[in-house]
Amino acid sequence: MRHAMSKVPQITVYFWITKVLTTGMGEASADYLAFRLGPVMAGTLGAVGLAVALALQFRPRQYVAWIYWAAVVMVAVFGTMAADGLHIELGIPYVVSTPFFAVVLTVIFVAWYATEKTLSIHSIYTRRREAFYWAAVMATFALGTALGDLTAITVGLGFLSSGFMFVVVIAVPAVAYWRLGLNSVLAFWFAYIVTRPLGASFADWMWVPHSRGGLGLGRGPVSLILTIVIVGYLSVTRKDVEERGRARSPRRGRHRQQSA
Repeated sequence: MRHAMSKVPQITVYFWITKVLTTGMGEASADYLAFRLGPVMAGTLGAVGLAVALALQFRPRQYVAWIYWAAVVMVAVFGTMAADGLHIELGIPYVVSTPFFAVVLTVIFVAWYATEKTLSIHSIYTRRREAFYWAAVMATFALGTALGDLTAITVGLGFLSSGFMFVVVIAVPAVAYWRLGLNSVLAFWFAYIVTRPLGASFADWMWVPHSRGGLGLGRGPVSLILTIVIVGYLSVTRKDVEERGRARSPRRGRHRQQSA
């Protein structure tokens, strides 16, 4: 019963593909809105959009694909604005904001575990656990945004090199889980954090001008392209929809048991 009431999608390779796409789309959309409307107006719209998306997400008692991913997109947009706002508007360097958001995420995890005795995303079937989940998601997006800009801008790797670096980094928890027996919850959240700078780095590379080493497609076109890809991918494949009645393999069962 608990698994059937979960408010998150099935965690498969298709989940990670969609997650990376939404992070890239959120990055491009946030940059486009800030450029066109200014940071204050863009931030206000982002906050309103996030509030509406989360209100919709909390209403149903089960996972609804379009509502869940709309919430993820709005978290991506607002998380980008939060991280960029600290740097651009307040002048806080990424070398400071990155550990700050890491501390915020740690505090959320500690409070979540102290209250619920689990950080598993397979147990999101109460309002309180869902609130902890989305608070953690928001923090991971802000942390990932700051981390991606830290490597690309402050360290000077550039967006494309940063993107390839995070491709390697995100493979670490997967290999550690399957080969070394890394705890599934730790592996999940490690990978979840890394998807943010991974997707955002490639999205930034797509829109930045040639003079900065990018493709020069522009913020708006990149946001539109990724939106079409996400909607089309989910509509055609429906791979994010969990097949409740499907029999589980022994390894899948092991994964569920460890994550519970």
